[in-house]
Amino acid sequence: MTRPGFRFSHFGMFVNDIPKLEDFYVRLLDFTVTDRGQLPGPHGPMDLVFLSRDPDEHHQLVLISGRPKELAFNPINQVSLKADSLATLCAMYRMLIAERLPDIAPVTHGNAVSVYVPDPEGNRLELYFDLPWYVSQPMRVPVDLDDEATLMQRLEAHARTLPGFRPRSEWRAEMARRMGVE
Repeated sequence: MTRPGFRFSHFGMFVNDIPKLEDFYVRLLDFTVTDRGQLPGPHGPMDLVFLSRDPDEHHQLVLISGRPKELAFNPINQVSLKADSLATLCAMYRMLIAERLPDIAPVTHGNAVSVYVPDPEGNRLELYFDLPWYVSQPMRVPVDLDDEATLMQRLEAHARTLPGFRPRSEWRAEMARRMGVE
């Protein structure tokens, strides 16, 4: 059961180079362009590209032209995509390495394993897989994804040393009670 009323659906971000970002999200992350067009904006026409990985969602990501060239910092902390398996995450990590992308950072948060990588405009992406246990947050340490055969054992051994370690099902039951959606 979920909270009634709303569920998260999509995210839009202003970009400088729509073709470059479109290529990145389509080619590497397997998004599909579902629509594209133009709308009037406060500083002239804005180009929009709608992307999705889910046929039930018209768009999960919208790329919109008009990002200022000069920003004091990137206001997007991260855009996160959840992997369906640890093997999928490791395969994507190898693909990102093969693409020679900068600043690829595999980490464990104790309750998830993540690969952080910037997209071509420096927006931080988190590609992650939830682990079957919970640990108190925040927690982040680098992890070696190269030895996939022992990865799950290494992740669990590390997580067991951290505060709050317990099965994810126990944590979920507590959150459902706190959210009133038991």
